[in-house]
Amino acid sequence: MGIFNTIFGNSKEGSEKENKKNIQWIPLTSSSQLEDIKQLSIKSSVFLFKHSTRCGISKVVIKQFEGLFKEEHHNLKVYYLDLLNYRDISNQIAETFEVTHQSPQVIVIKNGVSVFNTSHNDITLIDLARFV
Repeated sequence: MGIFNTIFGNSKEGSEKENKKNIQWIPLTSSSQLEDIKQLSIKSSVFLFKHSTRCGISKVVIKQFEGLFKEEHHNLKVYYLDLLNYRDISNQIAETFEVTHQSPQVIVIKNGVSVFNTSHNDITLIDLARFV
């Protein structure tokens, strides 16, 4: 099937590429960014996606999360935290925003506080329109 997809294109791949254009990942690599996130959240919702690159569930969920993003969501701020490399930031997120650490996990920050968080497969059920 690979050669047919190369010649004729794969509509699933095309739609996935469209969705990826609608999500602009912002790497979360410094605890100082948490203050920036609080400030940004005064104007609009900010998403934090905590991801473990060694976790099979996390790998599946991140792809499905990306698939939730449509053109109308392209302005949403979405930070990506690599848990394996930045576990200390994850701990600080838990303390700062008063959420229990989980992985994978999405936390939505609005007006400097966590207004929503979910984890594992429940991430794929998020209604992004709530936060636009």
